[in-house]
Amino acid sequence: MRRSLLLLPLSVLVLSAGEAVAQAAPVPHPVSITVPPAKPEDVASIDAIIAALYDVISGPAGQARDWNRMRSLYIPGGRLMPTAVRPDGSVAMRVMEVNDYIATSGPMVERAGFSEREIARRVEQYGHIAHVFSTYEGRMETEPTVIRGINSIQLLNDGTRWWVVSVYWEAERPDNPLPEQYLRAP
Repeated sequence: MRRSLLLLPLSVLVLSAGEAVAQAAPVPHPVSITVPPAKPEDVASIDAIIAALYDVISGPAGQARDWNRMRSLYIPGGRLMPTAVRPDGSVAMRVMEVNDYIATSGPMVERAGFSEREIARRVEQYGHIAHVFSTYEGRMETEPTVIRGINSIQLLNDGTRWWVVSVYWEAERPDNPLPEQYLRAP
């Protein structure tokens, strides 16, 4: 009995928060961000936005990428968050907005040539939100090594189109191979 009484205030808070969000006016992003218009075919479905996400960063050495196309896929304030294991075994994550990614990784992928493709996908969707666990395979033109890993992609459909909210990823390592379940379609 006591446990159910403790849970009651939490459920009341959750319901109240939902009502407050539904009634509240949109909060402007703290930084004025103008998102270039997206190609309607890039944002019409989950399949389309995932295909555009992989396509926009891929290309041969020397080819400029369409960074405005990439910007058009992300909601203002959208995030890209790579994770990695440091030599001492600790885990690190970097949080970037789209322009940070373009500034730090853009010159390298254009200079060296980089292509990434999806090799498997799992999608969970509820209402206007979706989570895509997208297994990728990528390579630099200058390196023979294939890089694989998983992109955890959060999406929002605002009623008119899909937006990328965040991409959070980890590359495969010898001590952390991709499980079979993420190498095939469900």
